[in-house]
Amino acid sequence: MVTNHAGFAPVNGLDMYFEIHGAGEPLVVLPGAYMTVELMGDLVPVLAKSHRVIAVEFQGHGHTADIDRPFSYEQFADDTAALLAQVGIARADVYGYSLGGGVALQLGLRHPGHVRKLAIASASYSSDGLYPEVISGIENVIPELFDRTPWREAYDRTAPDPSRFPTLVEKLKQLDITPFDWPIDELTAPVLILVGDSDGTQLEHAVDMFRRLGGGVFGDLAPELPVSQLAILPGTTHVGMLERAGWIASMVTTFLAT
Repeated sequence: MVTNHAGFAPVNGLDMYFEIHGAGEPLVVLPGAYMTVELMGDLVPVLAKSHRVIAVEFQGHGHTADIDRPFSYEQFADDTAALLAQVGIARADVYGYSLGGGVALQLGLRHPGHVRKLAIASASYSSDGLYPEVISGIENVIPELFDRTPWREAYDRTAPDPSRFPTLVEKLKQLDITPFDWPIDELTAPVLILVGDSDGTQLEHAVDMFRRLGGGVFGDLAPELPVSQLAILPGTTHVGMLERAGWIASMVTTFLAT
């Protein structure tokens, strides 16, 4: 993957790592928990064929060193908005996966003037939208579960202080078990909702999200189709979404171009 530019932006007490790939209209890519830009796989280079992709790494993730501050979706959204201002981007489309999908929703809620369209993959607007076994699984996570996995290997390779991995695990656990429920009815940006049919987000929740954003009409008799869209990917788990770069990129680029 050819990187046009990589660097750090001083935002909100962080030196936040970002990469820029490709050319065209700006598209922000927000990875999931424990992830670096590299772990987004083929998606970034495919999206960079048609867009100027700005991919970031959140506090405590990858190249971005941790600071003495708890994790929150709201703070990560503010960090991302500040980074965009640093690199001179006033308004952009946003794609977020998992943790990044929640951050993307908060970007749309907290910084609506900076967001054109949102693509939300494997994320929810409420903690009630997750399967109960997701929460129970998170409560049992320990650092050793990541030994010899791509997530731990990427962290050890890129983190300024690899010994802080247990801190990353603990902060993410606290974030993940904290209840939330966001007023997505207040979003002004059109939203593409992407979820695997065997994802961590309940299908009923994804449909509810779509309905709350204007979906759920008989399109042939409606004056126009909803501006937001829903896609359920067959045979796809939460982690399996990372293997669907071709499907996702095609749907995202079509949605952004509409």
